[in-house]
Amino acid sequence: MIVRMWHGRVNSSKSDEYAEFMKQKAAPDYGSIQGLQKLYFLRKDDGDVTHFQLVTVWDSMDSVKKFAGENPETAKYYPEDDEFLLEKEPHTTLYEIFHEQ
Repeated sequence: MIVRMWHGRVNSSKSDEYAEFMKQKAAPDYGSIQGLQKLYFLRKDDGDVTHFQLVTVWDSMDSVKKFAGENPETAKYYPEDDEFLLEKEPHTTLYEIFHEQ
């Protein structure tokens, strides 16, 4: 299995609105891809900035590519992200799960 992690930052004043956007737009998009095993949206307030971490678990690299394209470490963004994100980090991080308990 593969874990794919993405990080983004928004102004804390927009964090609740961005969280709702993620639930309404991103979650269904990810969920439409066969092979998605688990999805976690995480957030952490840090003063005037809120960090968002998106962690997805996939059954294979092929499933990740169905979502992200042939370069699965390249971050995928929605047009609405321009309204929220302080910057667009170009890459995600991929990890292979080699043991689970």
